[in-house]
Amino acid sequence: MTASDPSLPYVLTFGETMALMRADRPGPLAHAAGLSLGIGGSESNVAIGLRRLGVPAVWCGRVGDDSLGILVEREIRAEGVDARVTVDPDAPTGLMLKESRTPSVQRVTYYRSGSAGSRLSSQDVDEDLVAGAGILHLSGITAALSAQCRETLHHAVAVARAAGTLVSFDLNFRGNLWDRETAGQFYREILPHADLVFAGDDEAVITVGAGADPVELARRIAAHGPRQVVIKRGADGAVALIDGQVLHQEAVPVEALDTVGAGDAFVAGYLAELLLDRGPGERLETAARTGAFACLVPGDWEGFPRRHELELLSGTEPVIR
Repeated sequence: MTASDPSLPYVLTFGETMALMRADRPGPLAHAAGLSLGIGGSESNVAIGLRRLGVPAVWCGRVGDDSLGILVEREIRAEGVDARVTVDPDAPTGLMLKESRTPSVQRVTYYRSGSAGSRLSSQDVDEDLVAGAGILHLSGITAALSAQCRETLHHAVAVARAAGTLVSFDLNFRGNLWDRETAGQFYREILPHADLVFAGDDEAVITVGAGADPVELARRIAAHGPRQVVIKRGADGAVALIDGQVLHQEAVPVEALDTVGAGDAFVAGYLAELLLDRGPGERLETAARTGAFACLVPGDWEGFPRRHELELLSGTEPVIR
């Protein structure tokens, strides 16, 4: 755990975190001899990534009154995140299964319909927390869960704007939760109220239509209002448009074992440096390194780096003594 500077403002985020089960080795899940149990959720992943980089983070969420809900809260708190958890006695904690059908291809299945996380309401996110945050970070996944979640997100954004809190939004499209047209319409509703937007190439296309290249997509998103737009491109790095300046960031080459969570790690790295008032180039470089670290081990967030580990990917010594 990396200690945070008590003088730093915190990043606030909220959304659904689920229990996560995965097989210990590649192959059909139907023939797995055993499953490991953990947790995963985009927003809590970002919060954990921030804490490991020494930045205070608060996560708000709703879980069921069950053992999986206890697991979610315990794991997030164990990472030093200030977890504000509402326990819902009438809905279960969501569950996802990860199946490594081959060593390089994963399939993720969600059991979250009617889950406690999909019942998140504005009462679960304290307005004072929003107003007091340095950054409010949101994800399109939360908006896709239910109409109530969308209302909660809109409410939090309105409170943040009124208080002068910077709003960060990761489009994070999930095709099994809503269709592209509905998602694109919602994204366009949020963009004018966001200061910072993260998007993959395809997510940007859903929002603003097909573009000739990532720079053009970033410009089209920025035209809706955000001053910072970052197009995440996985192994092809990232392109950013920050206050009108175009920047390109190469990916850090690694032998990827599990890419789930890499985008959240990237966001955590960028937000950490933004909160520390670092320049655009340093934000993107740290984001690329944290994203690469996430790919090195199985799990959504377990491989996220501490700040003192960031230089390990450029080291030449295989053993540190």
